[in-house]
Amino acid sequence: MWSTCTALVFALVAASSFTPAYVLELCQNISPECHSDHNTASNSQSSSHTVKSKWTLNASSLMHDLNQFRVSCKKLLEALPIDKVDANFVRTVKNCIFSKSIPTPLKGPLRLTAASKDVIEGILDLDASVTRSGDFLHYASGGRLLPGSVPLAHRYGGHQFGYWAGQLGDGRAHFLGQYSNKKGEVWELQLKGSGKTPYSRSGDGRAVIRSSVREFLCSEAMHFLGVPTSRAASLIVSEEPVLRDQFYNGNVKAERGAVVLRLAKSWFRIGSLEILSQSGEINLLRKLLNFVIDEHFPFINPDNPEKYLVFFSTVVNETAHLIAQWMSVGFAHGVCNTDNFSLLSITIDYGPFGFMESYNPNFIPNTSDDEGRYSIGAQANVGLFNLEKLLVALIPVLTQTQQKQAKIILKGYANIYQMRVHQIFKAKLGLLGEDEDDNDLIAFLLKMMEDTESDFTMTFRELSEVSAKQLLNKNFTQMWALDDLSHHKHFSDWLNKYLFRLSRQQDDSDLDRQHRMKNVNPRYVLRNWMAESAIRKAERNDFSEVELLHHILSSPFVTQETAEEAGYAARPPQWARRLKVSCSS
Repeated sequence: MWSTCTALVFALVAASSFTPAYVLELCQNISPECHSDHNTASNSQSSSHTVKSKWTLNASSLMHDLNQFRVSCKKLLEALPIDKVDANFVRTVKNCIFSKSIPTPLKGPLRLTAASKDVIEGILDLDASVTRSGDFLHYASGGRLLPGSVPLAHRYGGHQFGYWAGQLGDGRAHFLGQYSNKKGEVWELQLKGSGKTPYSRSGDGRAVIRSSVREFLCSEAMHFLGVPTSRAASLIVSEEPVLRDQFYNGNVKAERGAVVLRLAKSWFRIGSLEILSQSGEINLLRKLLNFVIDEHFPFINPDNPEKYLVFFSTVVNETAHLIAQWMSVGFAHGVCNTDNFSLLSITIDYGPFGFMESYNPNFIPNTSDDEGRYSIGAQANVGLFNLEKLLVALIPVLTQTQQKQAKIILKGYANIYQMRVHQIFKAKLGLLGEDEDDNDLIAFLLKMMEDTESDFTMTFRELSEVSAKQLLNKNFTQMWALDDLSHHKHFSDWLNKYLFRLSRQQDDSDLDRQHRMKNVNPRYVLRNWMAESAIRKAERNDFSEVELLHHILSSPFVTQETAEEAGYAARPPQWARRLKVSCSS
């Protein structure tokens, strides 16, 4: 029985179609810090899953006046070409990286409905009190430009659902500038939902409340889960009507416009390079690559003739690590197009995402994904597809020898990914050291969870909270996920093997095991039904649950009374099964 399940250890990622070959130099440490030197984007993330704010700032060092706050576009404007057409109409753009584009102010009245103190104070060096000012409302919604800002829209392309889509670009986002904070970090500020740009195609440049609430909450939730991600500073809503056909069924209705102020170390993505390569703009491709490497991959020597190969190797490695982290918390991005995959291997562009509830490798959060291309179990393979497209984009700047080496590097992606997933799931089960049967132990647990439709998040969390004695006695009172799992006909067999494996861990107490597991298995994630509940209230001008969720999800590994009262760790309500999320936003 057990031997037949060895291949299932990575069933949740559908890794069987990979052809494992060469392995890049890997870190054997489970800690995310073990590879952070190769990904400066991740350096802003937590060094452990029990994320706490790393900044310790004296309140007097924070800015209380927004007039003191400045951004700069100088570095980008000096290094990269700007569209020669200085006009805000939709068009095909050539020979540039950005187009100048002024945000379109939201029509008032405006209301700040959410703000991340961790971002406002910890990244932007602003006292949280500034968010209550009228100036902040206008700066963070596009009504007024920050000092030093030259708003830009980025030109990029992408493969969408497997096919080249041509020019895409920032169709409703405006880059405001870079901010260098007191810690020496440089962050790029961007508004989403701030109006039309030359890349808006047939869109209106706006975003609505439901999508903006989801982006704000999930950006911050992912950060506190320890997953590399863009951040969200604020959410501002208006009374401006925005027409949307949410499920593309002809049912168009008026919703309200909203803007998210979001941040990342960089917003460049695979599609940023693809559009240049596809358009034959090779000198510009080289220029953008050099800029990205110089700014975000400082360990790569700019004079190294192999620098593009080292860059590719790093992106391959870090993309594998990122998707493994997605899987560790049951996160499905929903739209893993190349234009949504960051060159810095952080999670960006939150759309029809979802956190898996009942364990199902075929979980598809996006109702627009009819073929399940971006199901949770397909994400690793899609990552490989996207990296293949990155390699295609890089071919014009690689020698023949480097192209062959890059293909070898790419073949190592599966091994990197599988090793990382193995490390992560061992940690989720509290396993120390190496045992040849660990793959079987993990695989069979996942197979039982699939058979019993056990909840992904709470099964691992309850395994973290239950004592070895309770496990031995199968005492799962008030542990609904473990109770579901225990109905599997092979549960006792698996449990005996698990307890035997734990018993052989030297110098490891049951309390130590529980503590370790609680630090990697969250009790709360942003389930779709939780986001939907908050959105329904928000659309009635009640933002209390948005605020509550933001607070709860800032400490996802800590049991919280308010969260328990709200049912965020309870069995999902029946109506949650009928929820649908689409690309319409």
